[in-house]
Amino acid sequence: MKELYRILDANFNRAREALRVAEDCGRFVLNDPAVTAMAKNLRSDLREVLAAMPVKELVVSRDAPGDIGTELSSPTELVRTDIPDVVTAACKRMTEALRTLEEYSKFVSPEHTHRFERMRYDSYTLEQRLLGRLWGGRRFADVGLYLLVSSKIIASHHGSVRETVRSAIAGGAGAIQLREKPGDSSDAVLLALAAELRELTDEMGRILIINDRPDIAAIVGADGVHLGQRDLPLADARRLLRPGAIVGRSTHNIAQARAAVQEGADYVALGPVFDSDTKDAGPAAGVDLLKQALEDPVVSAVPLVAIGGINADNAPQVIEAGVTCLAVCGAICTSDDPKTAAAEIKKLIP
Repeated sequence: MKELYRILDANFNRAREALRVAEDCGRFVLNDPAVTAMAKNLRSDLREVLAAMPVKELVVSRDAPGDIGTELSSPTELVRTDIPDVVTAACKRMTEALRTLEEYSKFVSPEHTHRFERMRYDSYTLEQRLLGRLWGGRRFADVGLYLLVSSKIIASHHGSVRETVRSAIAGGAGAIQLREKPGDSSDAVLLALAAELRELTDEMGRILIINDRPDIAAIVGADGVHLGQRDLPLADARRLLRPGAIVGRSTHNIAQARAAVQEGADYVALGPVFDSDTKDAGPAAGVDLLKQALEDPVVSAVPLVAIGGINADNAPQVIEAGVTCLAVCGAICTSDDPKTAAAEIKKLIP
C-alpha cells in the first residue's frame, strides 16, 4: 500500500504545481479571468479530493531522498524557448498526473475515480483555451475565410449577430472581426457584443479580432486587434494587449503595406479589391495590387488579407492572384443562409 500512496502523493503534487503554472499564465500573461478561474477551480477540486484521502499516509510515505526519479531527466526537460513551451509542458504534466491519479485511485479511493476523469477532461479544455490564446498569432496564417461582423448590417437584414457568426463559423470562417463603425454602438453595447463573441469563438475554437479598439480587445481577452491607417501605432496598441496578441493593419497601397510590416503587423489587409458598400477606402484597386504585394519581399513576409467587396463570384480572381486569406462582410452578413454563403467561399480557398 505504501507504493500506491507514494504514487498518489507524487501525482497530487505534479497536478497541483502544473495547475499553478497554468493559472499564473491565465492571470498574468493573458489577463483572462475565465481561463484563470478554470485553473483555480481545478486546483480547488484537486484540494477537495486530496482532503478526502488518507492525507497523513500520503505524506508519511513520501521519500524524496530515496526517489530514483529525482536523478533522471530528459535532454529537453530544462529547455523552454517561450511561454507557450512552458504552458505546454505544464499542461502535459497536469493531464498525465490526473490520468495516473484516476487509475491508481481505483485501489485506494474508487469513489473518486470518476471525479479524476472529469478533471482530466476539464484539463484538456484548459490546455486548449490557454494555448489557443497564446498561439493566436501563429494560427492566423491558416485562417482562410475572415468574417467581418457588423451588427448594423446584420440587423438591417433582421439577423442575429450571434447566430450569424455561429453559422458562418460552421460554414468555414476561421477568424471573426467585430467591425463596428463609430456611432453605430455605445461603448457599453460594443463591450457586451465583444464579450458575447469572445464566448462564442472560444466555444468554437476560432480567432476573435476587434476592429480599432485595443481597449475593448484587452478587456474581453480577444486574440487581437485590427487597426486602420488613422488608428494607434502598433507598438502602443500592443501595450494594451496580452503578449502574443495578433495586430493587423488596413492598407490601400504597397507603400502602406510595407510600412505596416516594418511597424510589426502580424498580417496586412490590402484593398478594397472590388467595389464595396461596407468599406469606404477609395476606389477598387483590383487584383493587380494583390499580385504586386505578393511579389514584394517586405509585404510577403506576413499573411496578406484581401479585403473589399469579395464574394463567391469574384473570390476565384483573388485566389488566382495568390491570396488565400479573404476578408468578407456583406456576402455573408446579408445572407439568409450565412453557413452556406461562408461555405461557398471557403470551398474555393486552397
